[in-house]
Amino acid sequence: MEEKKPKRMRKVLVLLVILALAGLALPVSNLLVAKPHSPKLAAVPCQDGSLTAVRDALQAKCSHCHTDDAGLPFYAALPGAGGIIRGDVERALRYLDLPASFEAADGRIGEVALAKMEHALAHNTMPPVQYLAMHWDSALSGEERQKLTDWVVQTRVKQYAAKDLDEKLARQVIHPLPQAHKEDAARVAMGEKLFNDTRLSKDGTLSCASCHGLDKGGTDQAPVATGVGGAKGPINSPTVFNALYNVKQFWDGRAADLKDQAAGPVENPIEMAEKWDNVVQKLQQDAAFKAEFEKLYPAGVSKDTVTEAIATFEKTLITPDSRFDKFLRGDQAALTAGEKEGYQLFLDNGCATCHCGPALGGRSFEWMGRHKDYFTARGNVKEADHGLFNFTKKEADRYKFKTPTLRNIEVTFPYFHDASAKDLQAAVKVMADVQYGKALSQAEIDRIVDFLKTLTGEYKGKSLAKAK
Repeated sequence: MEEKKPKRMRKVLVLLVILALAGLALPVSNLLVAKPHSPKLAAVPCQDGSLTAVRDALQAKCSHCHTDDAGLPFYAALPGAGGIIRGDVERALRYLDLPASFEAADGRIGEVALAKMEHALAHNTMPPVQYLAMHWDSALSGEERQKLTDWVVQTRVKQYAAKDLDEKLARQVIHPLPQAHKEDAARVAMGEKLFNDTRLSKDGTLSCASCHGLDKGGTDQAPVATGVGGAKGPINSPTVFNALYNVKQFWDGRAADLKDQAAGPVENPIEMAEKWDNVVQKLQQDAAFKAEFEKLYPAGVSKDTVTEAIATFEKTLITPDSRFDKFLRGDQAALTAGEKEGYQLFLDNGCATCHCGPALGGRSFEWMGRHKDYFTARGNVKEADHGLFNFTKKEADRYKFKTPTLRNIEVTFPYFHDASAKDLQAAVKVMADVQYGKALSQAEIDRIVDFLKTLTGEYKGKSLAKAK
């Protein structure tokens, strides 16, 4: 019996050695194969050429998961491995598709991409541990991490910071709103008249202000809009305040800009239910209006000029001077200790990776339920729930929505595209759960809500807080 024990031990040791060698085979093999390379990432242009300095690190350490054309690791062909790896890549792309996120429409690096990279670098979450276990040379060195962080901050300062911001503030992921957006005063006044003109609707009962009341935070404070004849819309009305900062308009991005957005509701049968030809005719029949309008727009009254005027007015709907803006500009007394704690929780939990920039949002389209399936849990999926997909018809865009601005969020209730969150407490809890898989404590939720209430700004020198 005693002689059999050493034999058994030898067999166990041999087995352990075999398993160890098998476990080392894949990571060792990865050291010998070619590094991932994304042609799309290689082709992304950059205004100032600064991307060139960090592109190699992004290709080597990030492109396997955060691009769709770098190819999968060779071991994806092994039985059972392919499905797991494809699932990981799909989740990674949902969070950040580097080529798509970098290439903003105006030639700048995407502001949200910068915010997401900065957060991952600061919290050392990328590349993830399970990836590094198989790719030993994919960990970012301290030098690479610092180089990428410096590039993110320098790019933000160069491409997004207003000229009046000091360097410390310009480096931050959130900037204060400017005091105003300048447009021709006479055209702004004309646009304001049209914004409030019920002749844009079929029965003369609705104007733009009906769903975007400036006394209600730029919304109607209702779950869905009410159109001509009491028709109910399919989706919550987003605020018109600070809409200038939206990368596109509407929850599903179907309008390229504010002018395009202003044209849509008029002919929507469940909104204003009118025809633009009829609107133009009604306005032209008003001799005084026609004369005043043609002084500003010599081409005369048309769909093109009317929507241009409305958009000109909407561009000026900026709400500066919130307590948070004052805090950002150096007034430490503008926020309480609890509100400052809420802001730090907002940053630490990744909220500012999407809600960044001066409007704290509006700069990207994100999956609703990136970590947990929001729609399965909620049930009763409707057409409006498909989001950006309804406009692009790309399967990858299903359930993606424009990130809403958090400015004046205290008075733009209810929340989400489906108005399913009745108050900020519920909204914060759901977002932490379905986007990040985090169960925040009630105390943490309370502090974040305290912070969000500091984002209520002013319009024409008066606080929007009264809109509650």
